[in-house]
Amino acid sequence: MEVQAVAKYVKRTPRKARLVADSVKGLKVGDALAYLEFSPKHAAIDVAKVIKSAAANAEHNFNLNREELVVKQLLIDDGPTMKRLRFRSRGMASQYFRRTCHITAVVEDRPEGAK
Repeated sequence: MEVQAVAKYVKRTPRKARLVADSVKGLKVGDALAYLEFSPKHAAIDVAKVIKSAAANAEHNFNLNREELVVKQLLIDDGPTMKRLRFRSRGMASQYFRRTCHITAVVEDRPEGAK
């Protein structure tokens, strides 16, 4: 059974969050969280939070065993981009972007004997 959790409007660039998400796809939930805990990337905190939420949803709502859960899918979608101005010399201004992303984690139960 597949269970998912979504975090919206996360203030991380999608490109940097995808680097972290691709490294933990297919791992067990416990292994993925251990990997993300010691990852030097800042986006690992946000991805770990969504994986924990999906595992808690599976445990609480569907009575699934946490040790058998596997990270099936991690989707990182673009969120809205906030446009900001940085003021420059001689009365000019340049634009920069604060990018956001939506993180969706899908976990499924996979018994020990099945692949």
